[in-house]
Order: sequence, then C-alpha cells, then structure tokens
Amino acid sequence: MRAESALWPTGGNVSENQQYRLGVDVGGTFTDFVLLDENNSEIHIAKSLTTPADPSVGILTGVKAFDERCEGHVEATRRIAHATTLVANSVIERKGAVTALLTTKGFRDILELRRHVRVTTYELFADPPEPLAPRWLRLPIDERVFSDGNILKTVQREDVEQAVEVMRAEGVTSVAIAFLHSYVNPANEQAAAEIVRELAPEIAVTLSSDVLPQIKEFERTSTTVVNAYVKPLAKRYLANLDAGLQSAGYKAPLHIMLSNGGLGSTTTAGDFPIRLIESGPVAGAIVGRQLAELMNIRNVLSFDMGGTTAKACLIRDQALPITDELEVARSKRFTKSSGFPVGVPAVNMIEIGAGGGSIAAVNQMGIVQVGPESASADPGPICYRQGGTRPTVTDADLTLGYLNPSNFAGGTMSLDDVGSREGLDRDIGAPQSRTTLQAAWTVHDVINETMAAAVRMHVTERGGNPEEATMVAFGGAGPVHSYNLARKLHIQKLVVPLRAGVLSALGLLVAPPAYDMVKTYKAPIRTLNAEEITAQMDVMASEISTLLNDIEEAGERRFRRALDVGYIGQSYQVTIPLEGVPEGEKVFDTFARLYREKYGYFYDDVPAEIVNLRVLGEIAGAGLDLTPMEVGDGSAAVPTGERPAYSASRGEMLPFAVYDRANLRPGMKFLGPAIVEEVTSTTIVDIGASVEIDAYGSLVIDLP
Repeated sequence: MRAESALWPTGGNVSENQQYRLGVDVGGTFTDFVLLDENNSEIHIAKSLTTPADPSVGILTGVKAFDERCEGHVEATRRIAHATTLVANSVIERKGAVTALLTTKGFRDILELRRHVRVTTYELFADPPEPLAPRWLRLPIDERVFSDGNILKTVQREDVEQAVEVMRAEGVTSVAIAFLHSYVNPANEQAAAEIVRELAPEIAVTLSSDVLPQIKEFERTSTTVVNAYVKPLAKRYLANLDAGLQSAGYKAPLHIMLSNGGLGSTTTAGDFPIRLIESGPVAGAIVGRQLAELMNIRNVLSFDMGGTTAKACLIRDQALPITDELEVARSKRFTKSSGFPVGVPAVNMIEIGAGGGSIAAVNQMGIVQVGPESASADPGPICYRQGGTRPTVTDADLTLGYLNPSNFAGGTMSLDDVGSREGLDRDIGAPQSRTTLQAAWTVHDVINETMAAAVRMHVTERGGNPEEATMVAFGGAGPVHSYNLARKLHIQKLVVPLRAGVLSALGLLVAPPAYDMVKTYKAPIRTLNAEEITAQMDVMASEISTLLNDIEEAGERRFRRALDVGYIGQSYQVTIPLEGVPEGEKVFDTFARLYREKYGYFYDDVPAEIVNLRVLGEIAGAGLDLTPMEVGDGSAAVPTGERPAYSASRGEMLPFAVYDRANLRPGMKFLGPAIVEEVTSTTIVDIGASVEIDAYGSLVIDLP
C-alpha cells in the first residue's frame, strides 16, 4: 500500500469549510484511492490490493494510508464517492439472492421466451444464460391491467398469500414483481407488494414500475429480476461499508457511482442496485470526456486496462454515449441477445476479460490463449509473490522489460522476475518450442489482439472509425499496452493523463451527483400535446430533485430532457434531445436526421410516435474541473537512466530511456524508445514516436 502527494491541476468551488473529497475505486486486483484537499488542490493517492471476499475490508484498510500525510483528513472529509463492480460480478458469478418472480398469469415464461431471437443463427447450442429466477419460483398472479391503464382484474390477497408460502418454503430472500402494463398503471403491483411486505417483511421487494416504468415486457421483467437478484447483497455491502466508514470517524455521506456517469446516494443504490451495473468502468470514461472537451478532440477512445478487465468507450462530440440496451452476463462474449437485458440508462462501453492478471496458457488446439480467467488479487500474478503459479500478462510485461521489478507501485512491491520467466517458459515457451522472450511477447501480443478486436467491434457498431479517434489510456496496465494497441488500431495520437493508474478514482471526484428517469408516453408526433408532455416531464424532474436532495441540498439543479421516437409499430427508437417546448415538426425533423445517421435511410411517408420521455438531472458545480498546470521553465526532459525492453517495431530488446514522470513539466518533449514511470502506472513508447507534455500534464504521444 502506498500514499503519494502531488499538486494536481484542478478547479472548482473551494472554501475554508470544504476540505477533502475522497474517491475509492474497487477493481478486481487493486483498489485505488484519491484524496483531494480542496483548499490547495493537492491530490493524495494510494493503491492497495483488493480483498475479494469483502471489498469493504480493503477499503477501510486502504484509507489509513492517508493518516500520515493528511492529519485530520477523516474528520475533514466532506464527500466520499465510491465505484464498485459488485453488482455485475454477482450476476456473472451467480452469487445473488434466491429470487422469485410474481408475474401476470400466463406470462411466467417471458424470461425464457425472451424476444424469440437466437443468440447466433447457426449455433444450435449457443443459449442465453439460465434465468435468475427459476421456473418453480416464477409464480403467476391472476390479475390484469389493460394497455390503456384500466384494471380488468385486481390482485386477490389469497393468490399472494399462496405465493408467499411457496417463497418461504423455498428460502426466497428477494422477489421481483412485474405485471403486464404496470408501466401505465402500477396499482396492481403496488397492492401485491404491500401484501408481501406485510406477510414476509424479511423478503426484499422490487417493482418493475419503480425500476423501469416503460414499455417492452421482456426487458422490463429482466431488468426487475436482475435488480431483485442483487438487492440484498448490495444493501448488505453498502450498509457494512457505510457503517465501517462511520466507525472509522468519517462523517461525510457515502455516494455511489451510477452507470449513467452520475453519483447517487446509498439509498438509491440500495433500492436500485441495477443502476450500478457499470459503476466501476464508467468513472474513468468521465475524465476521458472532460479531457476531450479541454483538448477540443472530437472523437476520443477511452481505454482503461486494470488487473482483471479492460474497458473501452467511444466518446463523440465530447458527450458520454448513453444507452438503455445494456446486457450483463452474456453467454457468448460480445454477442447481442446472449445476456440479461438491463434497460436502465448507462454509458455505452465494452468490457473485455483482459487485464494484467489475465492467465496465459496453451489450449487444446496448441494455441496461446490469454484470459478471460484472471489471477485477480488473490493469488495474483507469479511476480507478486502471493502464491500465484500460472503466468499472466503482468508476468509477460515484466519479462519484456516494461515493468521495473524493484520500483513497482512506487517501490512498495518487489516483483519476482525470475519466477515470471520460469512460469512463462514452463507453460508457454516449452510447449511451443519458443524462447522465454518469445513466449512473453506472444502473451503481450495476444491480449492486445483480443482487445483490438473488441474495440473495433464497439467503435464500428457505433458508426465510428478507430483510425479517426484519439486514444486516452489509463488504468494500472493501460499505459503499458496502449502504444502497441494503438498501432494495431492504426491510431495516430495517444494521450496518457496525469496519474493514469488511478484515473477512475479521480473520475469519482469529477462526476456530479446525477439521476435520470425514463417513462413510457406514447403519442403520434403529428398530434402531440406539448403541454401534457411538458407537465409529465416537470413531474419527473421534481422526483429527480427529491432524489438529488438525498445527496446534496446545495447547488443549482440542471435538467436535460429527451424523447424516444420511432415509427408507429416499430420496436426500436432513437433518442432525440429536447430543448424548450416540444413542437411536432421540429421533433420530426430531428428524428429524421438522427434516424438516417443511425440506419442510413429514413421514410418520410411513415407516421412516427413518441414512445418514452427522458429526464436527466444533475447538481451543477458539484463536480470537479481540471485546470492547466503551471508552465515549465523551458528545461529539457532528462531521463533518469535506461533499461533494456522489447521493441515491437524492431522485434528485439533495445535500450529504452527511462523518465520519472514527477520530473516532467508542460512543454517538455522527447522521442522514443522511452519508458515513463510513475507510482501508479508505466507508459511504454517505441521507436519513432514523439512525446510532448501538454498543459494538463498529459503525455501526448504521436505515433509514426
């Protein structure tokens, strides 16, 4: 564990009464901490191994690293922001609650019928994952609501009583309630929930009309079941963490990063943990978006590679891409319709099972395979000396000379380079008759190719071209792999931000408190009622304001409004931003433009309709703005030494100049081959590339 202090280019509202902000990002291998002193913009960072059995233990241990350098920080911390992968991992690993589903009679099989779409056209056995609520726990209730909201049949108490008896007998701890057309009228769902809470208060209850009050029965039911599946676990984890922080002396409220890129309260996160599915990955993309704005870059490819996974996000026109077509726990990687749909708004990004801890092996076909299995924090790579015996990407990077065995993580860990070589030689080199160096490069190159294939697909699906993007790389392993990955993607410019290894934790300080809401409202565009739509959105904004008050009472509330519009009878829509009062012709013209951009065509003779209303609210000025560093004195960048490392362009070990990033100032320039070391990460630059330090302390690398 290591704490470091450094002046950080930041801005924002600073006063004598606002002293510290704490950001905590729990990854699969490392937990990152960023502590900001608001009075002098000084940043303190720390990094420690994650405790997978209970991440809160690692968090409470890690924050103690600041005690020496920041005396009194516990009492002076006014905000704590946290990102976690707990929810997604619980679904993927099937470690959630025993979950039941109360559904309208005749619709208990909606989770298996899905959309009647095969995962793949020709693979007969490529099935989606088994439903989180098994069929014997999908309990029908004889009720019915019409599509216009009128109730045909109310909920009968005896039906719910029988369901509760079954749930108790089966050890159910959480129940999802998803009735037909409850997005229009939730009365029957609410009546059933009231009876369940009365008869079985120990069972957590989730209503689809609360989680996702919008059309599309399967997506709404799936999202509600996922929320119910992780709700008890999320509530317990957040309660333990909150109690632990309070017992440690912290009086600041705990805020949680939501999938949409905003911060939420623990109450919101506990009731709607489905909104935390992308909590961990999205934090870094927020800083990538801000850098795109500051550097005036139109297309940014945010690339975050940690110890367990890598995340990529295409940020266009300096705006985070939001989607409600997210899937979790896909049975076939990168393939749509192979996972559980999660209809809540989330940043559109791709997550890849590729990180420093990804395990390398020769498969049955004699081909080197790297990941998605990971050594994680326990036991970790061989070189960590924590009991790991299987070679990983980090072992390969160490053997290639990219990592300094005596100065890893700021000198807090001494890496076992001999053990890494022996493991690579035994498991990769010997079976394939390769040298140890060849084995190490193969592992490094294979994981880069895996990530490159995933990134190409992600960018192409969004109508982009990776060659036109600027890559912003961060994470503990991101700067090590970003140069060679950029070469594969034919990217010409690479940016490695200051303190790249803990950038996601910094993103927690940059993100403002925010919440968004979606509600189905169907109306033809040509005859839309502007007053009614505005009134509906005003109600949604009021509900969001109430939720934001749980986070922070001060600050201006800002709202962004949008409409989901599609052809009448079509299942898919495009989201169009709304400014002012909606006007039919203006809405239709914007729909035509966006639809044509997405699909390449547009029918002007087919009627269109509004399907959903969207409102996003945030507290303005509550986030953190990056500001330029002081300009350097014009001195040249001077390396601290050199060491041999593998040059991909030459295919051999060459001497690389080693630079200490703490000594680099804006305006400095140097050429590759070079290695830039800092406490939280290491950046590799090969022959022919040029590096310049920009006004924000970032390494701006131009590839040949």
